[in-house]
Amino acid sequence: MKVIILQNKLREGLESVSRITGKVFHLPILANVLVEAEKNLLCLSTTNLEIGIRSWVLAKVDEPGSLCIPTSLFLNLVNFLKEGPVKLTSENTALILETAGYQSRLVGQETTDFPLFPQEKGAVCVTLPQSLLSHALDLVVDIPQISTARPEISGVYFLFQRDLIKITATDSYRLAEKTLFFKKPLDLEENYSLILPQKTAKDVVGLFGLKEGRGKVGAADSRGIKIFLGTNQVLFESQMAETSHPQLQLVSRLIEGEYPNYQEIIPQKFDTQVVLNRDNFLNHIKLASLFSGKINEVRLKIVPKKEAVEICSHDTEAGRHQSFLPGKIKGAEKEISFNYRFLLDGLMKIKSSEVIFELTARNGEPGPGVLKPALDPSFIYVLMPMQTG
Repeated sequence: MKVIILQNKLREGLESVSRITGKVFHLPILANVLVEAEKNLLCLSTTNLEIGIRSWVLAKVDEPGSLCIPTSLFLNLVNFLKEGPVKLTSENTALILETAGYQSRLVGQETTDFPLFPQEKGAVCVTLPQSLLSHALDLVVDIPQISTARPEISGVYFLFQRDLIKITATDSYRLAEKTLFFKKPLDLEENYSLILPQKTAKDVVGLFGLKEGRGKVGAADSRGIKIFLGTNQVLFESQMAETSHPQLQLVSRLIEGEYPNYQEIIPQKFDTQVVLNRDNFLNHIKLASLFSGKINEVRLKIVPKKEAVEICSHDTEAGRHQSFLPGKIKGAEKEISFNYRFLLDGLMKIKSSEVIFELTARNGEPGPGVLKPALDPSFIYVLMPMQTG
C-alpha cells in the first residue's frame, strides 16, 4: 500500500469510524480499523458486530493494499500531526506514516480475521435530508432505557408511510414522537416499521448531523441520506460532495419484536390546557427541583381563575418552595405531580417560545401530561404523573 492523503481528511475519517471501537478481550481484532486503499480512495471500516461504520476518503493511491491498525493509536497519532499531506506505506503487517518532520511505524495485523462488512443494502430505499433525520432523532434518542424484559422499548421506533415518517421512543414513564411530513410521497409500496437500537440512533445523530462550527442540527441542509431497509438490518448512507461515491455508511442490526401500541397512551382530548412561556416554565421547574426531595416530585396546581400555575416542592431537609407562573388556561382546575427530570427533558427538547401543556384524567385519576410546541403539531412529549398516594 502506498497512499498520500490530507491529514484533516484522514482525521475526519478516523473520527467517524472510531466511535464504535474498543477493547473486546474475546475478539481483539475489533479494536482495529480496516484500512483499504483502492482507486484513489482510502476506505476505513470498523465494527462491534452489532454496528459497522465505513468512511471513504479521497486520496492519491499509488499502490492498493489493506491492513488492520489499532484504531485508538492511529487516531491519536494523526491528531498530533499538522495539516498537510501524509504518506501511508505498508510493510508486511506494519503501517509507516510519514509527514513533514515525522515518521511513525504502527504495528498492525493481517485483514483475514477482520469481520466481513455486510454487502446487502436492502430492497427498499428512502432518501431524506440529513439534518431532518438527525434533528428528529435528537428529539427522542435519550428516552429509551435498556430493558431485558421488554427489549423492544430499548430502541427507537420508526414507522415509514408514503407521506410521513413517525419516530418514537419510550421508557414506560414518558414518550416522545416526532413526525416528518412530506409533500412529495416517499418511494414506498407499503408501510414499513423497524426498531433501531439506541446506540445506533445516537451514532446516526453524531455521524450525519451538522458538525460544530458548521451550523446547528436542524439548520437548512440539502445533503441527502439514504436509508436502506432490510429484514433484520438497516443501512444509512451519505454521498461525497465531489462524486457520487458513498462517503459514510452505517449498518446496524435491528431489535426484534413488536413495538407496543403507544397510540393508546397519547390522550386524544384534554380537560385542562395551559399555554406557557417556555423559558419561564423551564426556569420555574429548575428552581422547584432544588426542593423536590429524593423522589424528584414537583407539584403543579392549575388555577384558571388566577390564570396561573402554582408550582410547589417540599423536602424535609431542604425546605419548601412555591412560585406562580402566568399562563393562558382553558378547562378545569387541576392538581398533579410529576418527576421534575422528565418535565425538564421534555422542555429542553422544545425550542419554541411558547409551550402547550395539556392534562386529562382517566378513571378518576390524573392521566398523562402532554407537552408540545405552540404552532407545531409534529412533536409531542407525553409523561406519566407521579402516584403520591
